Amino acid sequence: MTKPVFATKLLDWYDQHGRKDLPWQQDRNAYRVWVSEIMLQQTQVKTVIPYFEKFMQSFPSALDLANAHEDEVLHHWSGLGYYARARNMHKSAQQVRDLHAGVFPLTFEDVLALPGIGRSTAGAILAQAEGQRYAILDGNVKRVLSRFHAVHGWTGQTKVQEQLWGFAEQHTPHQQLADYTQAIMDLGATLCTRSKPKCEACPMRQECEAYATDQVAMLPTRKPKKALPVKSVRMLLLRNAEQQILLEKRPPTGIWGGLWSLPEMPLEDAVEEWCENHYQLSVSGLREQPVMRHTFSHYHLDITPCIAEVNNPEQSVMEAERRVWYKACQNDRNISTQALNLGLATPVSHLLNRLNEELP
Repeated sequence: MTKPVFATKLLDWYDQHGRKDLPWQQDRNAYRVWVSEIMLQQTQVKTVIPYFEKFMQSFPSALDLANAHEDEVLHHWSGLGYYARARNMHKSAQQVRDLHAGVFPLTFEDVLALPGIGRSTAGAILAQAEGQRYAILDGNVKRVLSRFHAVHGWTGQTKVQEQLWGFAEQHTPHQQLADYTQAIMDLGATLCTRSKPKCEACPMRQECEAYATDQVAMLPTRKPKKALPVKSVRMLLLRNAEQQILLEKRPPTGIWGGLWSLPEMPLEDAVEEWCENHYQLSVSGLREQPVMRHTFSHYHLDITPCIAEVNNPEQSVMEAERRVWYKACQNDRNISTQALNLGLATPVSHLLNRLNEELP
């Protein structure tokens, strides 16, 4: 299939079946498209939509995002995962404020220079917001092109990526860039899916090499599997007489960077002694809960939650902006606005909600 025919068939299909009512397609500009593209990395559209809408209400411009506190940004991201995306967005917005007078840049080099933005994301932003001719190669597009051209090999390999970029450049048209970019992503998201692809409804079926050779199920080639290691930790729900839980802010980089989490300690250490040594807190009424597994991309984390009543909270060492007593019950009149806007790691939210349900 020649380049114009590929784009033409795809655009004809998009006219009839494509998604045209997504919130970032309304009042479209580079800032809104950028936020959506970052949110959509490794996250499904239906999950992203409510997050995007709330994010836009709070941060309608790059300047609003740049001037917000990191805790507020992470709070709006809580539950989306891969929190480095949110931290990089915040840094990028500040770069836009400081280097581009608060206006999101519209040249490929300037967009690519922003933290957390790679070649495909930069191209997607400029193609959709400005109609500039740039190819994209996100996960959906890799899958479409791998099957259409029967490209073998894990798409994370440099040689395979270079081959797919070549095909992506070939097929990108010179007109209707916003529609084409959305169309090829939609094709991968709705028809050319990872499992149970709907080949019979695909507009590219007749020219698809994988379909013609019965290789759809084996393409794209899966990443070589590696057994994930398991790490174990005890998370402490240290509760004072006001039913508040002690939270700590995690370091800015690494797992759950910049989020608020529960104190963590090794399983082999005694809780009472550990709390005394680290916080000068006396605790009692220890109650362990069932182990909860949280899986990251590169390891499993087995969390053993432990509830402990704090006898002397006034004696605790509270580092400024690093620790806070947090009340999980948000309808409590004493809870502060700051507490409500904390960015919480997903397992921490689950544990706090579970603990809150136990309260009378």
